[in-house]
Amino acid sequence: MATRPTTAKPPKNTPPAPAVCSPCDGSGMVAATVRVGRKRRPVGQQDGICLNCLGSGTDPNA
Repeated sequence: MATRPTTAKPPKNTPPAPAVCSPCDGSGMVAATVRVGRKRRPVGQQDGICLNCLGSGTDPNA
């Protein structure tokens, strides 16, 4: 039986990784300061959705 000639396969083109959103660093969440009282003193932070990427974590301008 004759052997087959082997040829190298061309490398597959993988799409580049999506750009990460800068305000949330790709998590989709940002910290928002909670303020209370008449003097609006800060008492803590809570998580909020990133308004730049709307929670997807990818840069919308890329």
